[in-house]
Amino acid sequence: MLSKKTKYGLKALTYIARSEGDSPIQVSEIAKNESIPQKFLESILLTLRKAGVLGSKKGKHGGYYLRNAPSEIKMTDVMRVLEGPIAMVPCVSLNYYEKCDDCPDELKCSVHKLMIEVRDSTLKVFRNTTLQDLSGT
Repeated sequence: MLSKKTKYGLKALTYIARSEGDSPIQVSEIAKNESIPQKFLESILLTLRKAGVLGSKKGKHGGYYLRNAPSEIKMTDVMRVLEGPIAMVPCVSLNYYEKCDDCPDELKCSVHKLMIEVRDSTLKVFRNTTLQDLSGT
């Protein structure tokens, strides 16, 4: 299941991408328009800023803005920042591989084979989807 953190993060990024002009968008505006608890949203946006997806500006007219064009922001990057590894089990993860404790031979493991297919299908969708696709901009 998709976590609330990721769902809210995607909604916030989409809102920022759809906003007209070059002015940063305030957290309170995003929270109000997307029905996201403001404190939780602040934490999510900070995570995205630290990962380089968003930039921020302080002050009266401050807020958050996209560091790249929506067409350049791939869902693989966003999902890994907000949700963590894309693979459902660590033995098939491309970036966070770990051998499973309960599996003596990955090559004979039916779960391993299935999860590789799931991972590859999921990666294909995420790699081929950008923020522009989600926001319709």
